[in-house]
Amino acid sequence: MVVFAGQGDPRRSLSLLWRTKDDGGRTRAPRGPKPALTIEAIIDAGIAVADAEGMAALSMRTVGERLGRTAMALYTYVPGKSELVDLMYDRVLAELPTDYDLTPGWRSAVTSWAADSWAFSLRHPWVLQVSQARPVLGPNEYASLETLLRVLYATELDPTTLRRIVGLLSHFVRGAARTAAESRQAAAATGVTDEDWWQARAGTLTEVVPDFAERFPLLVRLETEGASPPPEADSGESYLEREARMTFEAGLAVLLDGIETTVARRSATPPARGPLE
Repeated sequence: MVVFAGQGDPRRSLSLLWRTKDDGGRTRAPRGPKPALTIEAIIDAGIAVADAEGMAALSMRTVGERLGRTAMALYTYVPGKSELVDLMYDRVLAELPTDYDLTPGWRSAVTSWAADSWAFSLRHPWVLQVSQARPVLGPNEYASLETLLRVLYATELDPTTLRRIVGLLSHFVRGAARTAAESRQAAAATGVTDEDWWQARAGTLTEVVPDFAERFPLLVRLETEGASPPPEADSGESYLEREARMTFEAGLAVLLDGIETTVARRSATPPARGPLE
């Protein structure tokens, strides 16, 4: 399930995200028999629904039920579900740190940023379903981007290169986190753990394809020589989730090695001379 941001009226949506006066003055309803709702309360309820039940369960009705209101009561504050998703997405981004210590160097700071982003994505796996093709354009989304740029500008690479590196790191972290999150979701949705799923199929695959090792020798070699030990029983991680985490950590190191190589190469390249120099 992919959700595309920014589907509502641009002015109203951005006014709600940035809490400007153009939100129609609807951040709070008039006093009445029940305590007045606020946009913040609706956003928090939406986040609670998505965290507990996933994006598929999110609707104006389910959010209204959590608040003890009807769906219609919410429309006074938020035009619809698409705008609510935008607001929810930008709100949870406020959990991310906005400053990293650059004293140990940019690599240490990027490593901390990536670890924080990984943990954040697993706390709120529904954010991985909000497409990055069209950004939300909210204040916390911009703040998170500014934070990463502040770290990466310490590399002194040119803006064009930094732009690509930002995209690379963001896509890498989201992709790795998605695998770990889907591992958790698969077990909950099917009632079958990763270990039981693989165990039930590994033997059957050998029976169905007796020449598997001859047909795919490199895969067999990789699984035999490069297999990771099973996770500790008390770690709380499934096998696939642990594999995703270890792949994330190893892949991040490789990416950072590549950035360091790029920095070193650019530093060693003499500046271009003009025609009269």
